[in-house]
Amino acid sequence: MDRTRPLTLLLAGALALGGLAALSPAAQAADSELARNGGFEAGLDGWSCTGGSGAVVPSPVHGGTKALQATPAGSDNAKCSQTITVKPNSTYALSGWVRGSYVYLGATGTGTTDVSTWTQSAPDWQKLSTTFTTGATTTSVTVYTHGWYGTPAYQADDLSLFGPGGAPVEIPATPTGLAAGSPTSTSVPLTWPAVAGATSYKVYRGGTAVGTATGTSYTATGLTPNTAYSFQISAVNSAGESARSTAVSATTTSGGGGGGGELPARALVGYLHASFANGSGYTRMADVPDSWDVINLAFGEPTSVTSGDIRFKLCPVAECPNVESEADFKAAIKAKQAAGKKVLISIGGQNGQVQLATTAARDTFVSSVSKIIDDYGLDGLDIDFEGHSLSLQTGDTDFRNPTSPVIVNLIQAVKTLKAKYGAKFVLTMAPETFFVQLGYQYYGSGPWGGQDPRAGAYLPVIHALRDDLTLLHVQDYNSGSIMGLDNQYHSMGGADFHIAMTDMLLTGFPVAGNTERFFPGLRPDQVAIGLPASTQAGNGHTSPTEVDKALDCLTKKQNCGTYQTHGTWSSLRGLMTWSINWDRFNQWEFSRNFDAYNWS
Repeated sequence: MDRTRPLTLLLAGALALGGLAALSPAAQAADSELARNGGFEAGLDGWSCTGGSGAVVPSPVHGGTKALQATPAGSDNAKCSQTITVKPNSTYALSGWVRGSYVYLGATGTGTTDVSTWTQSAPDWQKLSTTFTTGATTTSVTVYTHGWYGTPAYQADDLSLFGPGGAPVEIPATPTGLAAGSPTSTSVPLTWPAVAGATSYKVYRGGTAVGTATGTSYTATGLTPNTAYSFQISAVNSAGESARSTAVSATTTSGGGGGGGELPARALVGYLHASFANGSGYTRMADVPDSWDVINLAFGEPTSVTSGDIRFKLCPVAECPNVESEADFKAAIKAKQAAGKKVLISIGGQNGQVQLATTAARDTFVSSVSKIIDDYGLDGLDIDFEGHSLSLQTGDTDFRNPTSPVIVNLIQAVKTLKAKYGAKFVLTMAPETFFVQLGYQYYGSGPWGGQDPRAGAYLPVIHALRDDLTLLHVQDYNSGSIMGLDNQYHSMGGADFHIAMTDMLLTGFPVAGNTERFFPGLRPDQVAIGLPASTQAGNGHTSPTEVDKALDCLTKKQNCGTYQTHGTWSSLRGLMTWSINWDRFNQWEFSRNFDAYNWS
């Protein structure tokens, strides 16, 4: 006879009556589902996806009626994450269902060992699971899913973090003490005291959210001169967003635009091969038609790459038999200026590499460029740095606060020139798309190194000088395919490319997909579209019909094709072309089309 059986039956009865719960560890009783909206039934509520890569789709789904779909692009691996409150010294189970190639699920900020798990290939829904234990002082972790670079979109659904919940995070208090500093013509600096528990702050202008700050300051840019603005901020953390602060008002100063107010509402900009022929033939300054409102003299070039010593000479007679004398050239410049035209010295070009790596080179740049401006009586400066003139050193990752000497010294040099010549000084820039719009995907050598350090390298220069900038005319030619704000690649030669590239300049974009580092859009009157004048002038020639379509879309929201702009930019300044000489070679097709275009 088994004498233990009666005790066994008694224990079984006790368990059936709930004794099991009483005997389990107390921590298990507190375990619960902590992930917010893990099935994405409420859209992306609670989740943040890098570079706008995430969206909610009705199919395919694992459970419910919706799932996450995120698309890697460029250097963005389509990471979607949520920060969750947890308890110290506690164990958690993380799981989720995924579809796609190279899909990851993980957690960071655990205070012990961060974890991740992944699948190389999941043609149908596959469950990923892992566990972790928090550190002694850990009160929150970030759970995430992401794909891999260059792979198609992936899906995720029913993401779960199960374990003991931490103390609830409370929405921060409403910020107080918002103050506006001294405005410029296009910007207003804002500051405020820190709010306890806030992880970031939203900035509102006229009731519309315009930016996010992780610190206690923000500069609103891209504003209109002599205009009153109202600003508010709110404090944000994982629990939500506070009420908005009391509004403060500020009025931008008059002027601005680096002398842009003196240009006609619609301006045609062209480069004149004044120092070389380049197969198109030499064109005298006096023979430049009145169509051209800004004439950039190509080029001032350095005596060496790092000297900063810029020189300019007219094309030698041996190369340009019909070149005018210095006296006639200067007289023709004065005649153009008397007719309301602007004549600038353009520095750089394809062969004129300029690296202001030292303060000595910076100062030499200022003095030598000043001498050219003074000798020829010019109206200002065009920066056409190409090739390896501008690049970002490793660790220089924030366009708002550059540290690379070639960038910092150029900014200081141009500011010195602007201060010397005053409000009428005309400043233009002609970067390639590689140095500007590519910054939407890549910036410098990147967070892991290995990228081209020149990617996006013009962005800190443009940003620092935006209040002095008359015109930015990016070269929409000699370019590879570039991703637009629709996260699609656009290629040269048609209206679509110019629409997408120009919309990026006017709308602004997160640099390298980082929404905390947003490059603000420029004013439309500061932007012109850069194109080659003929098929011989450069790759990416665009027919007059396609040029007109681009202008229709950008200024009237008509003929836009598949790309939809983020605004209607009726005050877009105009067009730039390389070059006046090539346009003459092509029977003035480019400038005549500009003159004939109906802007109304």
